[in-house]
Amino acid sequence: MGFYDYSAVKMNGQEVSMKEYEGKVVLVVNTASKCGFTPQLEGLEKLYKKYKDQGLVILGFPCNQFAKQDPGSNEQINEFCSLNYGVTFTMFQKIDVNGKDEHPIYTYLKEQKHGLSKKIKWNFTKFLIDRQGNVVERYSPTKTPESFEKDVVELLAK
Repeated sequence: MGFYDYSAVKMNGQEVSMKEYEGKVVLVVNTASKCGFTPQLEGLEKLYKKYKDQGLVILGFPCNQFAKQDPGSNEQINEFCSLNYGVTFTMFQKIDVNGKDEHPIYTYLKEQKHGLSKKIKWNFTKFLIDRQGNVVERYSPTKTPESFEKDVVELLAK
């Protein structure tokens, strides 16, 4: 199975196939509303607005597995992201990214790109996927959107 074979549920309750993003450059990120890295939402939104017309898609997956930093309901999380950071990129309903209940998309992503271990270590781990659905890079939570913008631009040019 490849990235396009998976699906997830958007904040509005609509299930969407990743096939919808075929031919796009996709950045998948596990988010949290009460994390030290939460301000990265602003950088992610800037990146999205700057490159969406060239084919960039950002998919946010809230997760409450790390120090319970996203305890709110899907509605509260969506409102927080929108009001505080102006998020317009696609946000999905809260999921687990590790463990027995982890979302299958994350099982796949971690199999494709991992560091010392497959586990997601914290919020704001990012996966960059090319227009063919290949996972080309995994960025640690400390990597800001600005720090890998050049990688996004390179993929958009292909």
